[in-house]
Amino acid sequence: MPIIGRWRGEEKMKRFVPKYLDPASRLGEILFGLIMVLTVTLTAGLTVSEGRAGVRQLLLTAIGCNFAWGIIDAVMYIMNCLTERSGKIRLIEAVQRARDTRAALDVIQNEIEPELQSLLDPEEREAFSRSILNHVAKARITRPGVTKDDVYGALACFLLVFVSCLPAALPFLFFSRPIFALRVSNFLLIVLLYLVGRKWAQYGGTDRRVAGTTMTIIGLVLVGVAILLGG
Repeated sequence: MPIIGRWRGEEKMKRFVPKYLDPASRLGEILFGLIMVLTVTLTAGLTVSEGRAGVRQLLLTAIGCNFAWGIIDAVMYIMNCLTERSGKIRLIEAVQRARDTRAALDVIQNEIEPELQSLLDPEEREAFSRSILNHVAKARITRPGVTKDDVYGALACFLLVFVSCLPAALPFLFFSRPIFALRVSNFLLIVLLYLVGRKWAQYGGTDRRVAGTTMTIIGLVLVGVAILLGG
């Protein structure tokens, strides 16, 4: 029964995170979280104590970094949601304050992404803009604060960053030598960077090997700099 309960919990999380974060956002959160944990643990390794005390210090550093970065990402998610809604409100206000229909259409067309405009001929672009105008001109402006979905999305960010970076902390639970545990943690993070880079390339339409190798090089450079500095 505990195994079934844990499996159901994992399934709920798998459905929960994609509901609020698209694939590119999910991979971006994981990628920057991994780089942050790698950087912080390497920095801590420069002054770490010997023996179990040093291992405990690195363990707390890794977990603390995961936790802190998860909170930062969660707050940034909420701020981004508020900023996007404010931008939409400003667009509605600009359209409704326009002196005439032509000016309102110009405001709308300036907001249409160039990629979308290139797919439409002038008549289609005009019709598309007018359909938006008909909707926006009658829209009622409300200024909501933080919504329930904002909070859930922020929680999804936190869980994604915290859980995905936990493998970096595992070596500090099993090895008693701080530097050796740190190197194993570095290795795990670099492998994860490579895998995330490949997965990101899948959505970005770029070469997987190039993306994975680039992320690996970033990780190796960070480790190399830390070693040169004595870590």
